[in-house]
Amino acid sequence: MRRKSQFRLKPGHPEKLHIQLAHFKQKYNWDCGVSCVLMVLPKRHRQHLLRHFGKVCKEEGFYGSTWTVDLCYLLKRYDVQHVFCTVTLGVHPGYKGNSFYNHILTKDEARVNRRFEEAQRSGVAIERASVPLQRILDHLVDGPAIVLTNARLLSCDVCKLNKISTELRKCIPWPTPYQGHYVVLCGYELAARKVYYRNPSFADRVCVMSVDALEEARKSYGTDEDVILVYS
Repeated sequence: MRRKSQFRLKPGHPEKLHIQLAHFKQKYNWDCGVSCVLMVLPKRHRQHLLRHFGKVCKEEGFYGSTWTVDLCYLLKRYDVQHVFCTVTLGVHPGYKGNSFYNHILTKDEARVNRRFEEAQRSGVAIERASVPLQRILDHLVDGPAIVLTNARLLSCDVCKLNKISTELRKCIPWPTPYQGHYVVLCGYELAARKVYYRNPSFADRVCVMSVDALEEARKSYGTDEDVILVYS
């Protein structure tokens, strides 16, 4: 039986929190991360990115596929304070045999590694760390968090996303293929052990899942446990 994640908020933090965000549904099969950035940008910068979407993405070098470090450079472009936490600096060498990454590594690997190397002098804050759930929940008082997850492990108590497969895995565990997908964490309910998040795959809605489901989805092999802590 999996041990439940334990957490306790800092003194003074609310027992329940919901950050109001403008929702943006992704337009393509590769722009979930950029859609998450749109959700956390101030209105003026959001309007600029929407008006010049293709131009900005191409200038940033990631039109067609994005990595978490790309999202950080995009946030930096619009002067949004943030910290990027990951367990892997650069492209994980083990992903070359992964079906999800295999088709994009050839064109992305050099660019992604270069962006990591240039991050410090470019003003992009990167911390090599496995971020505990406690830190993420504490951070939400200061702003949302963009989290890389395995989409196949996401669930929602409201729209019943992946509900059947989630229940089946509890009875008959089986390996779950990786499908990278970004979501925005925007709140929690401590007593219920739930987190609120916005999923750019869907139209405007707030999804709800357990903290244990979040932990499984964000720590799945392939995510590098990437988290961007955004400061409002």
